[in-house]
Amino acid sequence: MEFSYAHKNTSCGERQTATAQFNVPRLSAQVQELRLAAFEREIPVSDDETLCLLKTLLTAKQPQNILELGTAVGISAAVMLSVCPNAKVTTIERDENFYSEALKNFKSLGISQSVTAIAGDAGEEIQKLDDKFDFIFLDCAKVQYVKYLPCLKQLLTKGGILVADDILLFGYVTGEKEVPKKRKMLVEHVKEYITAVTTDNELQTTILNVGNGVALSVKL
Repeated sequence: MEFSYAHKNTSCGERQTATAQFNVPRLSAQVQELRLAAFEREIPVSDDETLCLLKTLLTAKQPQNILELGTAVGISAAVMLSVCPNAKVTTIERDENFYSEALKNFKSLGISQSVTAIAGDAGEEIQKLDDKFDFIFLDCAKVQYVKYLPCLKQLLTKGGILVADDILLFGYVTGEKEVPKKRKMLVEHVKEYITAVTTDNELQTTILNVGNGVALSVKL
């Protein structure tokens, strides 16, 4: 199956941290099979460390209502529901092929009844949501993170957790790697998000050196 946009920076490998060797998530055989198949096609699926962090946070929080921006083929939503089987997940994906494949995966995993999958632009779709969410996983177009933040804050309950993935961008944001010219604007937008969440009086935020970088924010 072909997809409509580039999914990852294939010019360099996945960013590896010193703790990656310890943070290997325990996943069901079916989910792991779907995940490995996605990796083989270079589909953006959360790395081991990020999934480990998600599972730990979800185990502690046990949210009832989860919002995900960036479904891809549904792997992260499935992992979140494996930790919180009584939760409801609303997940948004703009790529029609990803969306269709995610629906098939949700059905094969037997979790369709727990997922509200929305096909569309995340920025437009979050404006239409009436629910409040106690956990939000932000893993869509990185350049839009700072633009989406005001709406996401409104959707997040007090004490709710907002996790923004890929916040260090292969080490470009931290200076570990030189920023390619074509990525400079993207890096600036991500830095704007980091500044926004770390200086916001309504959020308590820590930037974590986990996987490709995570911004972990709790609404005060």
